[in-house]
Amino acid sequence: MPAPVPVPRQRTGPAADGRPAETRPTETQPSGAQSSGAQSSGTRPTPERGTAAAPAKGGELTLLVIEDDPAGDFTAPEPPDQSDQREGSGTRLRIRTARNLIEAERLLTDDIHCILVDLALPGIPGMDASDGLAPLKHVLRLAPRHAVLALAAEGDAERAAAAVRVGAQDYLFRDELDGRLLSRAIRYAVERKRADIAQRQLTESRLRAQENARLERGLLPTPLLQGSDLRFASHYRPGRSRALLGGDFYDTVRTPDGTVHAMIGDVCGHGPDEAALGVELRIAWRALTLAGLCGDRLLSTLQQVLEYERESEEIFATLCTVDITPDGRRAGLCLAGHPSPLVTRKGRAAQLLPYEEGGPALGLLPRARWPRRQVELGGVWSLMMYTDGLIEGRVGVGSKQRLGQEGMVEMINDQLASGLSGDDLLEAAVARARELNGGELTDDVAVLLLGRGA
Repeated sequence: MPAPVPVPRQRTGPAADGRPAETRPTETQPSGAQSSGAQSSGTRPTPERGTAAAPAKGGELTLLVIEDDPAGDFTAPEPPDQSDQREGSGTRLRIRTARNLIEAERLLTDDIHCILVDLALPGIPGMDASDGLAPLKHVLRLAPRHAVLALAAEGDAERAAAAVRVGAQDYLFRDELDGRLLSRAIRYAVERKRADIAQRQLTESRLRAQENARLERGLLPTPLLQGSDLRFASHYRPGRSRALLGGDFYDTVRTPDGTVHAMIGDVCGHGPDEAALGVELRIAWRALTLAGLCGDRLLSTLQQVLEYERESEEIFATLCTVDITPDGRRAGLCLAGHPSPLVTRKGRAAQLLPYEEGGPALGLLPRARWPRRQVELGGVWSLMMYTDGLIEGRVGVGSKQRLGQEGMVEMINDQLASGLSGDDLLEAAVARARELNGGELTDDVAVLLLGRGA
């Protein structure tokens, strides 16, 4: 075993705890280590405060030793020969020493990679004297993102194992310590701590994602159609990756008089703010509808909600509302800058409902009006409402031509001819639009389907 090299201490100046000037903490290097200038200004960037540094290029590690050693006879083992390429070799080790926890707190800078804590270290005022691991626990609280090793006497194996249970990465016996073991233990402890932090961050990220998913899922609408003989289907896909909500929104409710009200809308933009505004508008629409408003009165009030809640005057929203009479044969249609629904009647191909009398999008004109148009549906029909994310995709890779409403009508007629209906029809329509686009559709997509009869 290589001969141990004493770690010198500076013996001038008062001690950090006010005791006689016996020792002062200092940074030293065992034999064979070259100075890296860690303390000189501008030679190496320091990481974010409170985060252990990554090992420097070339394998340099900095160790903070905290040991009650008034005589100054603690020895650091000499590192292995730099020419030895086996595990743990070639690592330059810089050592800082602190005699007590007060000095350690001052020396714990961001370029420290690992902390070696003597389990025999005395506590500080206010610390539980009956807890043999109190100093170690204090260090763990002081440096939650640093790797920590416990230093114990060979006969203190039980306390050493307990140190690992409370948070230390490993323990070392003083009598068995040599340069290779110390270098390897430090490097392993640093990597284990990094892995623990990464795993904790991953777990926290997953929990946040699950909470966000539950929140967003709770904000998606639940159709209120009890007592209605209408069939309902929907498809929703936000443009944002790993999100459940986008700027598109829809809802369907049945009021006590038997009228079924349906709505679909689109807030300009794709971010979380637009998604939140879409939820607000949907909830406001449901409340106003249940309160008995429809047509121009409802849309005028929704525009006021939008104006109060939007972040800037450039934000607007398109909207399409339909109210279907209790007998299911007629509907009132209002368009606020939104694409017209698609209707399929028995024995006839799908076609767009009239859109010439629509009004502007919400939020564009302060005193706008939205006329309500009466539409005959018949006895057997299906009505598809959608946002522009479905029709703005391309019709070929590299093509500038968009699918558009005419292309969508043709696509839906093809799928109806193949016998698709309900959820299957919507899934196939979105899949076909994505296929024609040559990849994922970049905008939010919402599609709502109501039907009556066979």
